[in-house]
Amino acid sequence: MRLLLDNPAYRDIPNPIMRPEDMAFVERLHIPARYLRTKDDGTTALRVMCAPDPKKPFDLEQLAQYALIYGRPGLENTWQGIAVDFAYRMHWRTLFGFALCRALCANSAGKTTLVRRFALVMARPGLYREAVAAYAAANPTRPFVAQYGADIEIRQVHVPDDQVRNFSDDDAVRVLIHNRIPPDWVDHAYTYGVVYLEQQFHQPTMSLDVFRDVDDERLQRLSVYGPPPAIPHWDGWREISEEDCYCLLFKRADEVAAQIDTEGVGLYYYIGMDPNVGPLWKRTPAHGTMPVVGSAINVALTDAVMVDATAAKGLATPSKTESAPQPPAINIAQPEAATTTEAGGSQATTGTG
Repeated sequence: MRLLLDNPAYRDIPNPIMRPEDMAFVERLHIPARYLRTKDDGTTALRVMCAPDPKKPFDLEQLAQYALIYGRPGLENTWQGIAVDFAYRMHWRTLFGFALCRALCANSAGKTTLVRRFALVMARPGLYREAVAAYAAANPTRPFVAQYGADIEIRQVHVPDDQVRNFSDDDAVRVLIHNRIPPDWVDHAYTYGVVYLEQQFHQPTMSLDVFRDVDDERLQRLSVYGPPPAIPHWDGWREISEEDCYCLLFKRADEVAAQIDTEGVGLYYYIGMDPNVGPLWKRTPAHGTMPVVGSAINVALTDAVMVDATAAKGLATPSKTESAPQPPAINIAQPEAATTTEAGGSQATTGTG
């Protein structure tokens, strides 16, 4: 915030912005009309920030704007895994990983726990590629073919609330394979997984044992595979916009009045710092790697829906191969009477927008 207030364009802005007359001063002299709305009582206020459209989970620009105001580090509802620096820039790789995990999980009381499992899979280099290779070897006549294109078919995972804690890394990998998520997408989301881990160590909310084990395995895998590569067009930091600046000024005013110090509590990165290279990289393995065990829970996938996979900055994913064979039925549960779900077996609903 100091960077914003030091900008000559904002030099005469009251600091801090706390009183109603301070707000009115900023609105009258600084904020363009295109960013304002007229309320029922005739006064003006910043226009309402719309929540991301679930039919466009990869609209990373909209996701970033909303997360910056309502989900950045230090707030009560921090969106875990998104890297933010002290200039309020967000890293595209972490936004992409966050969007991918959220797109795969149906809304439920246990969604945060399910997202965590996907994040921990993404934090381990080569894990998903190994699983895809094993799947291809077991199904030589119907190989895994990744989805690409502006629209992709997603079946979200849903687990009964009383079984969410048993959802495992193996289950997360099965869902990724069932949805034919490209391995290079999971590689690209590696930074999201690292930042997710980093935030758990920075501000623990639960036992760190599981995160230590995952990070031990991450370090071991790095020595074998090296850091997973990024998709160049979706890499780097997102610069904040003019509208972001105005929203932050008002939001920070509310936080100051409530005595909330987001930068003092949350994990923020120094400007120019690579979020892949944080304190976690200074660790050495302290535990043996956690054994991978299957779960015996009722994992269900929703009916397929088409989602707009166009990512930020107007870039679409590579063209989809329409003639690609569908993968065979994948066993996504392991009780004695496990059921299977056939990919492409249900009618798709196309979302517009």
